[in-house]
Amino acid sequence: MAEFTIGAKMQKASKSYGKQQVLAPLDFTLPKGQIVGLIGPSGAGKTTCIRCLLGMEKLDSGQVEVLSTPMPNRKVLAKIGYMGQSDALYEHLTARENLRFFANLLGLSKEKTQEKIVQVADLVQLTPHLEKLVSKFSGGMKRRLSLAIALLNDPEVLILDEPTVGIDPALRVSIWHELQRLKQQQTAILVTTHVMDEAEKCDLVGLLFEGRLLALASPQELKQTYQVQTIEEVFLEVQKQ
Repeated sequence: MAEFTIGAKMQKASKSYGKQQVLAPLDFTLPKGQIVGLIGPSGAGKTTCIRCLLGMEKLDSGQVEVLSTPMPNRKVLAKIGYMGQSDALYEHLTARENLRFFANLLGLSKEKTQEKIVQVADLVQLTPHLEKLVSKFSGGMKRRLSLAIALLNDPEVLILDEPTVGIDPALRVSIWHELQRLKQQQTAILVTTHVMDEAEKCDLVGLLFEGRLLALASPQELKQTYQVQTIEEVFLEVQKQ
């Protein structure tokens, strides 16, 4: 792999809830200028991995660094864009008010806030709905708003947990175009997904099963290793083992 500046890394990271080990000692690197896809069945540890990476969950052992800084760190959090599986939105506010609120938390100026709201709303195709209460939004529209919020601060590290669930295929394509653009700007991007054709678009794909990272390689390398034609078949082969 070519040399890239490190966006985030986990070293010997382990996490248990009671007697259940959710992350086995895990080593993982997220390079800048790369899209890394994390795939695995439900309960594999993908969301826990992300929460530990962000400092939202404390590791039992091991280390987490984002932008060369041990986590959690509030200054570094301001450089991260995060979209969780659950939409953390204020339903009694409009979409614009939600965007303005989160922009204010990030410390954006009034002028920058206006500029970014126009930009991100256009990207996720919510411009006609900015004055609508979020309580009136469909599930897919809430996902789109959550993604817009994650992009407000031009993040150096972008972490997206199942970002395209409930989003129509045409918009999914435009979102991936935007991820490719951000990659060119040297953003480090981590995406968890169940959509196997999305995994094919990643530079690196990590296979997470029962808290263990069984492989981290390019889609092409994984297909060659398992002698199959698609990432979906890689996924099925790993499950058999």
